[in-house]
Amino acid sequence: MSFSHDQKLCDISAKVKTGERLSFDDGVALFNTDDLNALGKLADTVRREKHGRTTYFNVNRHFNPTNVCYVDCKFCGFFRTPRQPDAYTHNIDDSLKIAGQAVGEGATELHITGGLNTKLPFSYFTDLLSALKKQYPQLHLKAFTMVELDHFARFYKMSDEDVIQQLMDAGLDSCPGGGAEIFREPTRSMICSHKCDAQRWLDLAGKVHAAGLKTNATMLYGHIESIEDRVDHMVRLREQQDKSGGFQCFIPLAFYPENTQLAHLPGPSGIDSLKTMAVSRLMLDNFAHVKAYWVMLGKRLAQVALHFGANDIDGTITEGGELTESYSVESNNEVKMSKPELIGLIEEAGFEAVERDTVYNRVDRVAVA
Repeated sequence: MSFSHDQKLCDISAKVKTGERLSFDDGVALFNTDDLNALGKLADTVRREKHGRTTYFNVNRHFNPTNVCYVDCKFCGFFRTPRQPDAYTHNIDDSLKIAGQAVGEGATELHITGGLNTKLPFSYFTDLLSALKKQYPQLHLKAFTMVELDHFARFYKMSDEDVIQQLMDAGLDSCPGGGAEIFREPTRSMICSHKCDAQRWLDLAGKVHAAGLKTNATMLYGHIESIEDRVDHMVRLREQQDKSGGFQCFIPLAFYPENTQLAHLPGPSGIDSLKTMAVSRLMLDNFAHVKAYWVMLGKRLAQVALHFGANDIDGTITEGGELTESYSVESNNEVKMSKPELIGLIEEAGFEAVERDTVYNRVDRVAVA
């Protein structure tokens, strides 16, 4: 590493220690440093100041009601057109069975995202939530990204506020963070031209926060985006958090090229993923939690990421998650871990495993004699 980079890292470290907010240029400099150890140490120091050795996980189930989607995102291996033989839409009974299995496995959260299916009425989604909430009131329903909410408002010709309120009345408890991908143009239009733009995504998140619900936020990295695109993405999220304050957790999503239109790309390296985790922790000073999403990082790299700023490793998971998360980097495409395995993964990395619910309350399980 050149002396100028080294000096820049020292300058940024001084800002972090005094609590001064990092600038766009600081974020770019952090990505450009070759001193991975120093970068990791800086992020780990901030993480430990906020959370000590605590690392959160939850017992959850990912559920995709439909994989039919008209949005032809280049990075997505999940969506299907209505005529494809493996296209599906679950009915209410199927959905209740899946939720029942999740409850039987101790899940506290059902994470619901799916395709933008123009064959479904809005009542499909409200009926789905209300049936799930009635049958399993103990399940937290984390459902529908800002892209899905935008689709509901436009396609069903409803106001944003009406969409959000009707879903809340039906049982919506919070929203996941997908669909953010990369905010900056022209990159966003190049990878997901039919999705709502960055400002629309951020505005909808603000409206969900104003309605009293928490959401998460993601960033898809390791495809065609630049370092500047990533830092811009983080700055915009930070600014929205200053305004509405409802983001709980930031999840950097490592792009997985297989079975996508960008399959010729290599995806991010392990070094790139660790840098991204660390820069996320340092730039997003108003986000309490940064997640090492093990499904996309792989279990081993997720352990290392806990030393690079992450304080959450996600949950047990079954099935694919959001549209960008349809495959696992694990050798057998595994998207399920047992609770003891998750705890072991965290403890082996040198941290304290703490089970949480969706809004980061500790879950204390009563031992059964």
